Amino acid sequence: MYDRLPQLHKGLITQATRPTQGWYVLWLVLSFLMALLLGGLVLYQSLDSAYVIQDDARQHVFWMRRFLDADLFPNDVIADYFQSVAPGGYTALYRGAAELGLDPVLLSKIVPLILGLITTGYCFGICLELLPLPVAGFTASLLLNQIIWTHDDVASGTPRAFVYPLFTAFLYYLLKRSLVPCWITIILQGLFYPQTVLLSAGLLAVQGLRWWLRVPQWPFTRRDAWLCGVGIGIAIAVTLPYLLSPSDYGPVVSLAEARRLPEFQAGGRAEFFRDNSVQFWLWDGRSGILPRADRLSPLLYAALLLPLMAWRSRWFPLCQHIQPKVVILVQMLGVSLVWYGLAHLLLYRLHLPSRYTQHTLRIGLALAAAIALITLIDALLHWAEQAHRQQRLRSHVGVIASGAIALALLLFPLWVQFPRVGYVTGAYPDLYTFFSQQPADTMIASIADEASNLPSFSQRSVLTAREYGIPYHTGYYDQFVERTTAVLQAQYSDDLDTVRTVTQTYGIDFWLLDRHAFQADYLRRSWVWQYDDVVYPIQRSLRRGSRPILKTLHQTCLVFENSSLLVLDAACVLEQGDST
Repeated sequence: MYDRLPQLHKGLITQATRPTQGWYVLWLVLSFLMALLLGGLVLYQSLDSAYVIQDDARQHVFWMRRFLDADLFPNDVIADYFQSVAPGGYTALYRGAAELGLDPVLLSKIVPLILGLITTGYCFGICLELLPLPVAGFTASLLLNQIIWTHDDVASGTPRAFVYPLFTAFLYYLLKRSLVPCWITIILQGLFYPQTVLLSAGLLAVQGLRWWLRVPQWPFTRRDAWLCGVGIGIAIAVTLPYLLSPSDYGPVVSLAEARRLPEFQAGGRAEFFRDNSVQFWLWDGRSGILPRADRLSPLLYAALLLPLMAWRSRWFPLCQHIQPKVVILVQMLGVSLVWYGLAHLLLYRLHLPSRYTQHTLRIGLALAAAIALITLIDALLHWAEQAHRQQRLRSHVGVIASGAIALALLLFPLWVQFPRVGYVTGAYPDLYTFFSQQPADTMIASIADEASNLPSFSQRSVLTAREYGIPYHTGYYDQFVERTTAVLQAQYSDDLDTVRTVTQTYGIDFWLLDRHAFQADYLRRSWVWQYDDVVYPIQRSLRRGSRPILKTLHQTCLVFENSSLLVLDAACVLEQGDST
């Protein structure tokens, strides 16, 4: 075995420093095959049932069924709002597919696999620009695939899903100094996920520092000037409409308002502010700098070894093949931190601060870790090769350590819940069928958690639901709170006039109730607990033995039931209430 060690080393790494075209193709094909395998697992999971949808797609995709049937969701504030905040390119993609007869929800399940393959190709190319070894490109793309399929971004098929393919495309063309493709990528970023444009513009500005600093070892060419100047101009042009065009749903919530709202406190729908400062600044999914550690492969922390390897390069022969372009990883980190800081200073005007660091850190970690791991394996194999026959233990250690790294890389998905992308499976097919058979303009009132699934699985409007309580635009959220409050007051009122007023004001056709909805502690366990000024009086009333109209008439007006839920006909409630 040890006589073959040099051949193994040469085949994997040494020869790869002067690879043939076929060597590139082999590792690129292997990268795509792994992307197909891992992404295919996600696609299989999404198609497991007719009632499966990614969590965030319940907000950003359901309304697109209007492209198939214009009668769906009429006068629906929730659908109108999410349509208004959808980027133009994202909307155009789904509209075009719908015109070809493809259901938007189905497309949201197919798109992630395609985006994963695109990301894989660009990640492979980026890594070759930093360390021209095809095996390193394979390693980087595999690590990045493991990252994206243990997070819900790409799998959602929402605008956020396009961050990875579009940002890796930008990085690749930036490193290649490809003018037109780089500019086109910035335009696409603006059309699909505008926050990415700010990161790209920041990286272009950093390249422009080379002209300002005039460092001889860091030349700035005319081509660089065109790339940066035009690129930044395009970035400004595509972001201005978002900055200058007022929203139809009022201004973005201010920091002072957010601090007062329970929705932004611990446990709220848009939880942001925390007492734990470490969690707030480092790990939180909305405010923190770092991605969640529990979903990352331990091998990604090899990225932290890269500076040490550069410092002790004589121990790591492959370091001489790492290109100066690797500084792009440091630049990307710096730009991300700048925008992260600005997002905190201008809170919610640039949306969530974590959007500016967590995606780029995942990409950077995959690239840096791949370079570090291949450099480490190369050093271990060098060390093992240099052992004399009397030093078999040294050879054993070198080969076993290298093999362990390779196995850990390939088998990581077996050690964790994989894929882990936030798919929601509907538990009540009969309920969804019942509502889908009602007229298209049906309005359902409910505070049950299941109401969040009805627009996606039944294509019918809900007056309120936890999933849609997004408090970033005051004009929308004020209406949402008003409707939620009205539903609460009517559902628990013993006054028929209150029920009638709410029913007629909002055109309610059905009430969807949890079987335990009238127990005193139900509201405390519900998502509506945050509306305490409404919830507390209702709880006191229930404890005193009040008899809400809906509870009194739930048997008389029942039109559907299962083990957990009841559906009442709203018209019947008013008719029976009048007769009693």
